[in-house]
Amino acid sequence: MSHESVWNSRPRTYGKGARACRVCTHKAGLIRKYGLNICRQCFREKASDIGFVKVCDGWIGTLEL
Repeated sequence: MSHESVWNSRPRTYGKGARACRVCTHKAGLIRKYGLNICRQCFREKASDIGFVKVCDGWIGTLEL
C-alpha cells in the first residue's frame, strides 16, 4: 500500500481533526460551548453580532495603599 492510499483512508468523525471553525474553517482554538464551533479569533470579531456582552474587563477597582 502506498502512502497516498493509507493517509486519508478513513473519514474523521471524532477528535480535533473532525471539527473546524464555521467562519474560517480553522481547526485550532475552537470554542465549542453552546454549539458555537467558532475559533477564538473569529469569536472576538463576531461576539457583539452574536449577542455576547463583556460583563467584567478584569479590573475590579483601584488599589489604595
